[in-house]
Amino acid sequence: MTLLNETLIWLMKRRLPRIQSFMERPMDAQEQMFWSLIDDAKYTLWGKKYDYQSIFSIKQFQERVPISSYEDLYPYIERMMKGEENVLWHSEIQWFSKSSGTTNARSKYIPVSKESLEDCHFMGGKDMMTLLANNKPNTQVFEGKGLSIGGSLSSNSLNAKSFAGDVSAVVMKNLPIWAQLIRTPSLDVALMDVWEEKIQKMAEVTAQENVTSILGVPTWTLVLIEKVLEITGKSNILEVWENFEFFIHGAVAFQPYRELFTNKIFPSDSVSYLEIYNASEGFFGIQDDLTRQDELLLMLDYGIFYEFIPMDEIESENPKALTLDEVELGKNYAVVISTNAGLWRYKIGDTVRFTSRYPHRIKISGRTKHFINAFGEEVIIENAEQAITRACEVTGAKITDYTAAPEYMKGGENGCHEWIIEFSQLPDDEEVFRKVLDETIRENNSDYDAKRYNDMVLRMPKIQIVEQGTFYEWMRIRGKLGGQHKVPRLSNTREYIEEILSVVSGQRFISNSDKNVHA
Repeated sequence: MTLLNETLIWLMKRRLPRIQSFMERPMDAQEQMFWSLIDDAKYTLWGKKYDYQSIFSIKQFQERVPISSYEDLYPYIERMMKGEENVLWHSEIQWFSKSSGTTNARSKYIPVSKESLEDCHFMGGKDMMTLLANNKPNTQVFEGKGLSIGGSLSSNSLNAKSFAGDVSAVVMKNLPIWAQLIRTPSLDVALMDVWEEKIQKMAEVTAQENVTSILGVPTWTLVLIEKVLEITGKSNILEVWENFEFFIHGAVAFQPYRELFTNKIFPSDSVSYLEIYNASEGFFGIQDDLTRQDELLLMLDYGIFYEFIPMDEIESENPKALTLDEVELGKNYAVVISTNAGLWRYKIGDTVRFTSRYPHRIKISGRTKHFINAFGEEVIIENAEQAITRACEVTGAKITDYTAAPEYMKGGENGCHEWIIEFSQLPDDEEVFRKVLDETIRENNSDYDAKRYNDMVLRMPKIQIVEQGTFYEWMRIRGKLGGQHKVPRLSNTREYIEEILSVVSGQRFISNSDKNVHA
């Protein structure tokens, strides 16, 4: 073991007492974050508007400051992008994280302050390695390089003194020298603009490196690994990266990909998997226990104050938001944050469910705007992930990507859910796959089950299996290639599905479980 590896592990483990402190006293940490945020922002334009100087309790803050969407905050963010200071946050904002959330055409520009970089994004990266080392004390992960798939950066069109880009690119660009030394590829490659050229160059560079970990989205990681194998002629990526130890993943649910990664991509018990929850708005959670799949420790001292809206309140004009000490286990909540970059009571669009308290662990259950409820069935992403995972287990299938949307009632025929799925390994029996998918959603969602009863409202789902590369081509056409962009799993409209169907109009459907159509 090298001195660098030993030193970094020793430094990371010194961070554990701080993490254990907020695990045991969560509201102490959250109250400290709250008062720090209020104090730092009291002389900003926003702080003066809501008279932060006269706020003396969290309840007073909740009564005075409205819950905001991106559209609500955008007029203030636009002023910051033009160079105006002291608008939402007290320090100068030179970086903006560009995000579409999923694949929406309109981009969002999230302010990234020096405080959110240092105390949130960088802190999250360090704690990620701390918890990784705590789970695997004999790790030699720092003997090699950590591979990360970044986005790209460009000058802010409204102010040449600031920059905009994917949050991964913003973070990479600002990493300290010691962190740059233990990652690959170099910044000039990691921040390349043209995705196809970047993947090619990344593969060429990293194929020659001793890669011991990857931080990335499962879908885009698969694209890179396939390119590395193509270049090297190897049949297994562990033949290229013999000392590989950790795949650190986020952005999309990993469960549907787990079998593919554990049995085919990294077929070794020596490889571990750690999930993180980070976004343009901040770094929120880390899997602190590798035995607890899909459960993330909520990180409470990153300059973020959390609130949670019960799902039965989400459509209310003035929804009641709960603080951390008020949440209950097993219920779905929409996440609201106030941050050290000036996002105030901001709905990030994600829903979570608490799996434990003391410490507070969460499971990401979906998106507030990504669901199917065309017939009163209220299917959320968690239902879809459970069903896809179970259907793959039963039929031996492995997926690359999928999306689903309603097919509405027409011609006297009941509606259904239409699924477009791209497999890396086809199911043994497509009809069994469809039945297990349907049955699993029925088992986990009583509203869907009621609508499916005797096909009274919903008939069996339609599944269309498309050629490999279909989703990649769709994302390419939309200009959404790269690690920050994700395929929307569920939509309550047919916008995405119709676009994908237009992509495959020149292809032959591999299979259509509802009707025998060939394009």
